[in-house]
Amino acid sequence: MRHSTDILVIGGGVAGLTFALEAAKHGRVTLLTKRKLDDTATSRAQGGIAAVLASDDDFEAHIEDTLVAGAGLCHRDVVEFTVERGPARIEALEALGARFNRVDANDPESPYDLCREGGHHARRVVRSADMTGQEVQRVLGAAARAHEGIELIEEHPAIDLITSGHLGLPGENRVLGAYALDRKTGRVSTFLAPVVVLATGGAGKVYRYTSNPDVSTGDGVAMAFRAGCRVANLEFFQFHPTCLFHPDDKSFLISEALRGEGGELVLPSGEPFMEAYHPMKSLAPRDIVARAIDSELKRTGAAHVGLDMRHLSRKFIEERFPGIHGRCLELGIDMCERPIPVVPAAHYLCGGVITDLSGRTDIRGLIALGETSCTGLHGANRLASNSLLEGLVFGHEAGRIVPELLENLGPPEEGRVPSWNPGEAGAPDEQVVVSHNWDEIRRLMWNYVGIERSSKRLSRARRRLHLLQEEIKAYYWAYRVTADVIELRNIDTVAMLIVECACRRKESRGLHYTLDHPERGDDATATDTILSREDMLEAWRLGL
Repeated sequence: MRHSTDILVIGGGVAGLTFALEAAKHGRVTLLTKRKLDDTATSRAQGGIAAVLASDDDFEAHIEDTLVAGAGLCHRDVVEFTVERGPARIEALEALGARFNRVDANDPESPYDLCREGGHHARRVVRSADMTGQEVQRVLGAAARAHEGIELIEEHPAIDLITSGHLGLPGENRVLGAYALDRKTGRVSTFLAPVVVLATGGAGKVYRYTSNPDVSTGDGVAMAFRAGCRVANLEFFQFHPTCLFHPDDKSFLISEALRGEGGELVLPSGEPFMEAYHPMKSLAPRDIVARAIDSELKRTGAAHVGLDMRHLSRKFIEERFPGIHGRCLELGIDMCERPIPVVPAAHYLCGGVITDLSGRTDIRGLIALGETSCTGLHGANRLASNSLLEGLVFGHEAGRIVPELLENLGPPEEGRVPSWNPGEAGAPDEQVVVSHNWDEIRRLMWNYVGIERSSKRLSRARRRLHLLQEEIKAYYWAYRVTADVIELRNIDTVAMLIVECACRRKESRGLHYTLDHPERGDDATATDTILSREDMLEAWRLGL
């Protein structure tokens, strides 16, 4: 099938939906989702949206907290740009029908009932109980479904971007569309558009343990890199300190908001331990807390630590954290009676495709948003609840440049873009190859490229990933494409980029901690780690 539109959006989370609603004012939007529309990381976001909404808070304080958490690598102009636009994005969500907690639940004009999270020195996180992401997804998804200018096509994972450079067309490299697989029929469709948006979320499934949904396989980063975009700072993968430790639910997040209400991290013996690691104790930034927990688990041999909430009343917990409290009870854990067992898990990719303040990438007409992008907001470590904020702000700003893009970029010439050609590819005959390589990559990344790294571990990871890449590439071209193969190819690409970025940073900063260089470097090392396709080809050729 061939499909033409003005704007093609790949991804249906907060960034993609915010963009689509703004862009639909200026042209026809087709929005592709990998699975169902609500199957996103946005839907899982518990804590909330960081924004300056209290009378005793101000922009400069939020900016400073973001810069400190980012360990000297945030771009101050980007931080200012984002923070200053936060309140307006909250207002826009409420105009669509979003319901956020107020001090007086019966008075929509009463002050917001804000909470505090790790790294923040003020209560500035607006929330909808402990299911803020669900509420954001609900209102944005409903608005997109109801919009006549937005065509929603679900169950269509994107395979690759179509660019003029790939087709050998003259002139500056520009995006022409994308190929996507219909999961139901197995057929590949060609989607043509002068403007394409990558809002596919993060890459938590690169790691064995993650809080992310199954769709988070780094698709946007991998596709953009293969198409010729530069990426940056992929060594900074945030491990959320508190993921539930339970055999029946290995990816349920325990929100940072619990620590914002005084939750204390304790050893299985009940002894608090965070005072030894940071003056903010259990409310320290995520990179510090995750590393502290990892260190204590290795020191004591324990399988998990605990998050103690027993200082709060049952009534307060049930009202403030109904989702978390309810899920824990389903699993036999009463957080009012005993600490919640928690461990760190891969959570958020702070790097991504390099963009400007409007989401533009290195390829004309191609925009990257949200966790797929690297705007300079997060630096070496994302401040809690700045992620939904980034998706809202940059999704809106990117939507505002659509008229300019459509005016300067005419539609792709129909006859110059070929349909998908499977060549001599046959039916897959051994799915075990896919599942084995998938498991190996995720275990390898967890063991060698996790919370603590070393030059030896990174070197081992690089060598093995290089071999796996050759196996996956051979399989990809030999057999007809499937959703599993698309994801395997992408997690392999992103894993290689993470390792390469980590190898190039000879210091410990933020989320990147290496045993060989345990100290943070000086100002001269406070630069982004940028990779291009040429860099990677040269690195693999030389075996760096």
